[in-house]
Amino acid sequence: MSESGLETVVEVDTRAPGTAISTDLFGAFFEDLNYAADGGLYAELVQNRSFEYGPADRPEWHSLTAWELVERDGAAGSLTVSTDDPPHPANPHYAVLTSTTAAGAGLRNEGFDGIPVRAGETYDVSVFARLAGGPADRLVARIESRDGERVHGQAELGPLGGAWRRHAAVIACEVTDPDARLTLTAARPGTIHLDLVSLFPQATFKGRPNGLRADLAQTIADLKPTFLRFPGGCLAHGQGLANMYRWSETIGPLHERRQQFNIWHYHQSMGLGYYEYFQFCEDIGAKPLPVVAAGVCCQNSDVTGQAGIPDEDMDAYIAEVLALVEWANGPADSPWGSVRAAAGHPEPFGLEYLGVGNEDAVTDTFRDCFSRIHDALREHHPEITVIGTLGPSTFGEDWEKGWAFARERNLPVVDEHSYKSPRWFLENTRRFDTMDREGPHLYIGEYGSWRNNGRSAIAEAAYMIAMERNGDVVRLASYAPLLAKRDHTQWLPDLIYFDNTNVWPTLNYHVQRMHSVNSGDTALPVTVTGAPQEPSAPQNPRHTVHIGTGAGTRAEFTDVSVGPLSGESEPAPDLGDWQAESGVWEPYGEGGVRQTATGTDARLLLPDAVDGLSYVLSVRARKTDGAEGFVLGFAGTSPGNWCHWTLGGWENRSTWLQRVDDGVPDELSERRAEPVESGRWYDLRVEVDGRHIRCYRDGELVHDVEDVRPEPEVFAVSAVRDSATGEVIVKIANTTPEAATVRVRLSGSEGDTGYARTTLTVSPDADSRFGPAPAAPAHDRLTGPDCAVPAYSFTVLRTNPRLSMPVGSQTADRGRTW
Repeated sequence: MSESGLETVVEVDTRAPGTAISTDLFGAFFEDLNYAADGGLYAELVQNRSFEYGPADRPEWHSLTAWELVERDGAAGSLTVSTDDPPHPANPHYAVLTSTTAAGAGLRNEGFDGIPVRAGETYDVSVFARLAGGPADRLVARIESRDGERVHGQAELGPLGGAWRRHAAVIACEVTDPDARLTLTAARPGTIHLDLVSLFPQATFKGRPNGLRADLAQTIADLKPTFLRFPGGCLAHGQGLANMYRWSETIGPLHERRQQFNIWHYHQSMGLGYYEYFQFCEDIGAKPLPVVAAGVCCQNSDVTGQAGIPDEDMDAYIAEVLALVEWANGPADSPWGSVRAAAGHPEPFGLEYLGVGNEDAVTDTFRDCFSRIHDALREHHPEITVIGTLGPSTFGEDWEKGWAFARERNLPVVDEHSYKSPRWFLENTRRFDTMDREGPHLYIGEYGSWRNNGRSAIAEAAYMIAMERNGDVVRLASYAPLLAKRDHTQWLPDLIYFDNTNVWPTLNYHVQRMHSVNSGDTALPVTVTGAPQEPSAPQNPRHTVHIGTGAGTRAEFTDVSVGPLSGESEPAPDLGDWQAESGVWEPYGEGGVRQTATGTDARLLLPDAVDGLSYVLSVRARKTDGAEGFVLGFAGTSPGNWCHWTLGGWENRSTWLQRVDDGVPDELSERRAEPVESGRWYDLRVEVDGRHIRCYRDGELVHDVEDVRPEPEVFAVSAVRDSATGEVIVKIANTTPEAATVRVRLSGSEGDTGYARTTLTVSPDADSRFGPAPAAPAHDRLTGPDCAVPAYSFTVLRTNPRLSMPVGSQTADRGRTW
């Protein structure tokens, strides 16, 4: 029974043959964003180890960022940088340490927010070095406290010679210190050249040299992803052609890998390169899904916008893409297979999927470059499933063009991205039902709700249920982004948060894992009756309106009016009737108002401004200073729920229309590349007629939108069979505030075998970021058909209609044990 008194029944037809669905459905996506690689998953503890930082990474960075000269106990010396005869042209910078006293000077590295070390563990220390002058033929490497007063462990490196050579040793650490430093000190006077200074824990994931941080890697492995997509995302096609990610430059010896700036405004050492990605996939049992640029860079590039590789260079780039397949799959005696074998992996990696492109604008340049790459792959490697790309959203011109192009090219799979509100996910659980089963299949390569709270997690659970019910056309899916480091986060939300010593899986992570470890291969028919419903919304509520500015922007507003669609609009109430939610507001001119704060966005709210669903909001606005433009809000029905028109948003690049549900915006229109000019008055007008919205700027119609959306599926259910074990797996996402007792009926089964149950129950507003998640899945066993389904919960039931499964037994869900 639900609290409304209706009996909630979930009936699964186990007699039906069902629909075969993808066994690769739920995977993971890694992009070097939020310091996910260097300082994150890649276990290197030295920051800027090759002295290659520079202003291209960040304006304030240089070759000695994170380094300092050490002069102790009477030592004197200097620390500079040179590019004369480096160990390899791919890494042209190296440090020049000169010690002028008998007590040697040195250099010290601060790591990534410190260097975390543990007592009793061992660390590989290494450096490329050559002696340029004097008797300083040895270096002392120390792990020490931040103040340099305590030495936690040390080793000697040398003897140094006149040619570049790698020197290595092992340091046994005697102290646990989350904020240590690494120093290299010359034992005697002289000049030493240094490059690729490294400190690596020997206790990496699976003990791999040049490997991964063990706790982070294990947290990803525990997701049991069927595939791992890498290295991006936007990272793959980069800022300008020179910044495109080139896979072949990320393999081989570390000092020969070309480093470059990161599109997310930091640095890529490429220590975590394609070999390490493929090795990680193998270690966690996930299929590799690399993504290469489609011969074009990102259309949002600050450097050039979308640009294609010049025609004279395209053949070489296509050969590079083909070489990737040979490197991954070719025999050890093939030209590229031998490179893989030389790195320590003679057996092929077994590449099946290859993504070409990411969120690319479907221009003539893109079509030409993609087609040439695709034709070459189809000719030389028809065994590879090529995944095409759509735009950055689930609607609009690029999305439509992308689908048309995918059908034209007869692509097997196309990649769609959906960063949306929890409400959007619930409204779109049926969108896959009508997909063309014969057309391209779907890879939902990036998706996530715009919060890391309980509401977003359960909404994602419902959307994943929809994917599973349509797993015959939704072949692959991966939440994004995967990782985010404290104090270095460019994008929210994320799946796993961490710092140097902690890892915090989110509520969203628990949902992903509950789905992935409870997957099947056959979707079964499900009928649901008496399910809890969404609470009724008030009819014809009064609407709140607001005016405002984007982050760090000051502006003036005058002639504000709110009134009926037909007839004369009346001036809005006096300033005293408005409420300043943010910003600093003061009177301006005759009845106007001025926003003067910087460093934040600002909103001036008029509560309950309109009685009815049809009205006009108009205002004259002028930007006086700042990075963005104006925001006009309307259709506010309750806290956290309204619509707004942004002009000059996204760093004053675009204008667009959005609806906000539970404080999370979703776009109602495509973005138009139209900034706001400072010092210019704009006449702005919003017409609301029920769900029909029109926005005018200086009399020109900018947006004309009908905001009609499907009813949300607030109680979502799927059922699958795992043919290997004969188990039936039922999943229930209850996004309502109403608990229910659900009777589960397996038609065609003999007798009641009971269920193993996993339940995640959340508070909808509970935050889940830099700290332990406020809830975790609970495991128990049901002995009958009735299952209590809490409000705001995700429940997984497993049963074998033929054989009862005792608590603690191991199932065939890729190694999970209750």
